[in-house]
Amino acid sequence: MTITYKTAQDIEGMRVACRLAAEVLDYLTPHIRPGVTTNEIDRLAAECMARQGSISATLGYQPPGYPPYPKSLCTSLNHVVCHGIPNDKPLKKGDIMNVDVTVIKDGWYGDTSRMFVLGEASIAARRLSAMTFDAMWHGIVQVKPGAHLGDIGAAIQKFAEGHGFSVVREFCGHGIGRKFHEEPQVLHYGRPGTLDELKPGMVFTIEPMINAGRREIKEFGNDGWTIVTKDRSLSAQWEHTVLVTETGYEVLTRSDACPPPPAFAAWTSESLATA
Repeated sequence: MTITYKTAQDIEGMRVACRLAAEVLDYLTPHIRPGVTTNEIDRLAAECMARQGSISATLGYQPPGYPPYPKSLCTSLNHVVCHGIPNDKPLKKGDIMNVDVTVIKDGWYGDTSRMFVLGEASIAARRLSAMTFDAMWHGIVQVKPGAHLGDIGAAIQKFAEGHGFSVVREFCGHGIGRKFHEEPQVLHYGRPGTLDELKPGMVFTIEPMINAGRREIKEFGNDGWTIVTKDRSLSAQWEHTVLVTETGYEVLTRSDACPPPPAFAAWTSESLATA
């Protein structure tokens, strides 16, 4: 497979799909609280997508070797690393959860995820979520023409491991456009100056999965999807879809209620230059 470079018209379609994905998370945010089930969150997301005129990319999604994914989003709770399937178990105070939303609008895919901390979670849990957010942004700010994919992974790995966390290696970011998963793969670890050179028009996700304990993971149960930490330590993930521009980057999965970038970053290379 080869990398698909998006035209100006393509990018407009991506901006719409990515904004809608972020707006689903905006809508869900006040509903994510102790006592609510992840099935209810999934139902609300499906209703929101219907009002938008978008559809879920995950519902029925079936890559080779997997069963069809049964829900409209992923809810990965505590030691679940990714692909957690919504169910009828109520959320509890102290839980942390990643909610991962991918929508399709007019044939374009928008993909983003956020962490949610329910009630008075432990200091360790809150720190993991916050540091994973910063790790994602340490990767994003590497994005500019002439840089390399290895620069993104190296920055994430250096930051995460420097704060005592580990980086999951079996899953990575990915190109996205008219397909859910395109080239290139975007590793969240690596060496600067390696892998593909970044060029304007590339669109991909940056979505590090960071563990409080060891980086090893395993499948959970027999649903064919849920991945957990092998040592049952907490795991966190944040995700944005990013465009390589002529001068730097643009985060496409932004919305009015999206958590703002940390102080060292900005939504676009242009705003970073004038900050």
